Parts: sequence; structure tokens; C-alpha cells
Amino acid sequence: MASVSTPARRAAAGSRRAGFRRAAATDRTRSGGAGWLFATPFLVFFTLFLVVPIGIGLWMSFTDASLTGHGDNTLVGLDNYTEAFGDSQVWQTLGNTVWFTVLTTVPLVLVALAMALLVYTGMPGQWLWRLAFFASHLLPVAVVYQIWSMLFQPDRGMLNGLLKIFGIDGIAWLTDEKYAMWSIALATLWWTVGFNFLLYLAALQAIPDHLYEAAALDGAGAWRRLWSVTLPQLRRTTGLIAVLQVMASLKVFDQIYLLTKGGPNGATRPILEYIYDTGFTNYRLGYASAVSYVFFGLIIILSIAQLKIFSRRED
Repeated sequence: MASVSTPARRAAAGSRRAGFRRAAATDRTRSGGAGWLFATPFLVFFTLFLVVPIGIGLWMSFTDASLTGHGDNTLVGLDNYTEAFGDSQVWQTLGNTVWFTVLTTVPLVLVALAMALLVYTGMPGQWLWRLAFFASHLLPVAVVYQIWSMLFQPDRGMLNGLLKIFGIDGIAWLTDEKYAMWSIALATLWWTVGFNFLLYLAALQAIPDHLYEAAALDGAGAWRRLWSVTLPQLRRTTGLIAVLQVMASLKVFDQIYLLTKGGPNGATRPILEYIYDTGFTNYRLGYASAVSYVFFGLIIILSIAQLKIFSRRED
């Protein structure tokens, strides 16, 4: 016998649904409160060590703040920014930074891709190759400096020793303006390529096998599968690596400071070293803050442009 809906039953069903909705809303409120509770430690440290310093640095960029404590409360308006845009040292060091970025970004993408493909295609002893390719990325910069400063020695360095075997005169790797930035780029490539290699290897392992099977059934050879299947599937990873590498190269400081200290004749001096020297050697914290915010603005603009370019390519 079919049940007959009555006003009482409809009212009871409606009250049950309303109770379920209230219970769900209560659960969401409770889970949201618990989420904020777990996020509080991070938010506290984020505010204290990022938001507050950013605000203080921005304020200092409009003052004549000095490391000696003189003029901390004197507002100078946009004078620091005007001086920064007219400072030849700012543009020279920014040019050095851009040149380093160009020298390192393309090799760090292509070499990492080649290394990942070699391991992914089934080279014997894959565990050893993976360890060898990634191990250098785990080294601290001080160790990298010690290794490459010995390799670059003009008299007893291994690189010049190899050149002498082929009858080529030794090169002043770190003291010649023509080779200093190339030398730092080579050391940076060896040091940091392992991270990009790991990203590419993970992306290769995520490519579905049926794509290769379909290409093989269509008669595609190894090179055709590489160009038509592998590289298109790696487009997102390549875009990510390119963006990350450009950002990391623009922020270069430590390996250049240790290997050449910006020399010879300022040929390798990056803009971050100029900001450091201005603030902590010349004691002009206000002006150093202004230069740093100009550089920060350029990085933001470049990042947005890169993201738009790669997003258009994916579309």
C-alpha cells in the first residue's frame, strides 16, 4: 500500500533537512575554527618575519635611514627612488644580474631535460645516475665555493691542467673579465641542475604509457615520440622550471660573492651585492631599501609576464 504524504510528514521531513543543514553548518564552523588554530603558528611567524620587515623596509626607503642611527626619522620622500633610477651602479649591476640569468637559465633547462631523458630511457645503474645528478644540489654554497675555487686556480687547477694537455694556454677563469661570469655560470650549472633534473624526471614518469603505445602503433620512431609525445607533455614542467630558474638567477648573490666578490672591476657584481654594500658597508639603509624595492618591482613585473606567456602557450 502506497504511503500517503500528509502535512505532518512533510513538516517532519522539512525539519529533518533543516536540522541536517544546521549540523553541517556547525561542522563547517568547527572545522574552520580548528583550521585557523592550526594555521596560527605559521601566520604569526609569517607576519613577524615577512610582513613586518616588508613594511619596515618600505618605510625606510622613504627616509635617510643610516646603519649608524643618523637620520632614521627624516623623511626624504621619493628622493631615494629618484637617485636609484639615475644611479649608474644600479644599472650596471642589474645588467650583470640579467646577463647571469641569461647564461644560466637556458642551460639549466636543457641540461636538466637531457639528464632526465637519459635516466628515464633505462640507462644501466639508474640509482647511481640519479644520485650523481642530484647530489651536488645538496651541497652548501661554501662547499661549492671550495670545490670550484680549486678547479679554477690558474696554476694548479684541474681545468687549466686539461687545457694544457691539448696545448692550450691556461685561462684566468675568475680574474679575467671575459671569463669570470661564464665561470660562475658553469659552477652554478653544476650546483643547481639536480633540482631541475628531479622535476623533469618526475614529470616523465607521470606521462601515460598509452600515449607512447598509440604513437608506436602509428609507426612513430624514438625521435618522433620524443618530439610529438614527450616534449608536449613536459610543457607545463618546462614553464615551471623556467620561471623558478629566472627568479633564482635574478636573486644570485652567494656564489658570486664567494668566488669573485663582484670582480674583476665589477664585471660580476650583481645588484643584490650592490644593495648589500650600500646598506651595510656605506651605511645607507634608506637608499639600499629603495634600490631593493625597485628590484623587487622588476621581479614582480617579469614574473607576471612569464606566467602570461606560458599560460598563452598552454591555451
